[in-house]
Amino acid sequence: MTLLLAACGGGTIDDETKANESRAATTGECGEINMAVNPWVGYEASAYVVGRVASEQLGCKVTYKNLKEDVSWQGFGTGEVDVVIEDWGHPDLEKKFFAEEGDGSAMDGGPNGNVGIIGWYVPPWLAEEHPDILEWENLNKYAEQFATSESGGKGQFLGADPSYVQFDEAIISNLDLDFKVVFSGSEAATITAFQQAEKNKEFLIGYFYEPQWLFAEIPLEKVALPPFEEGCQDDPAKVACDYPETELKKILSTSWVEEGGSGVELVQNFEWTNEDQNEVAKYISEDGMSAEEAADKWIADNQDKVDAWLP
Repeated sequence: MTLLLAACGGGTIDDETKANESRAATTGECGEINMAVNPWVGYEASAYVVGRVASEQLGCKVTYKNLKEDVSWQGFGTGEVDVVIEDWGHPDLEKKFFAEEGDGSAMDGGPNGNVGIIGWYVPPWLAEEHPDILEWENLNKYAEQFATSESGGKGQFLGADPSYVQFDEAIISNLDLDFKVVFSGSEAATITAFQQAEKNKEFLIGYFYEPQWLFAEIPLEKVALPPFEEGCQDDPAKVACDYPETELKKILSTSWVEEGGSGVELVQNFEWTNEDQNEVAKYISEDGMSAEEAADKWIADNQDKVDAWLP
């Protein structure tokens, strides 16, 4: 039997045992990962890809927890959250939970490879027909055409989920724009609104962001606001500038990182591109796959990329 295994598998049982023992010594015990899942599909894509690699290839026990951004951070100190896989920049929360000024329950886990671009967007038909609308100084000229029954006679600016990082009400006020923020309530509702506005050639302007799979279907056009400069968002009430491009990063529980293990190394090693995330997000949002199915499909098609994350 030993000879047969050696002929078929390229090694003896003893060789395989030694290889397994060596790998176990290298990776360590994975244990549990409590993965926060914040309410946008791009985040969900990242969370489930990492989670499925952890559970299926490292043997970790992964628990997904659907939480808002600020609530996720509160879980670091209680042990309820180990990983926020996509952070868009929360200096206020860093001051509260990082060791330098806060309780030290959270720490920077390094970049996840995505670059976040938040801004004001209009459907492509509108930019093509009225190209000057892409300059903020011209928005008041069109305010009446953006008005809806919810905007109180002003132009409607479509906000997203109120829990997202956003300064749109301050920007509108400080730039003297004749608009009112009306929140869609969710990413899905905003996507539907942009799809309908493009299909029906309706006036719509709203908060949106990349990476996002919708751009592959509808190339939304970004409105130019006053350029971002360091410090222009320090006082939320006085913001009158565009959003910065943000290197997205992972935020980790300090105590979980200190425990070590292969799951920690996987998360710390994880990086992928906006295009990678958009592909998985589209599987979920447009193709009707579950998050697990979408993650498994991408992993099967990209094991070479996954191998670079493995401890």
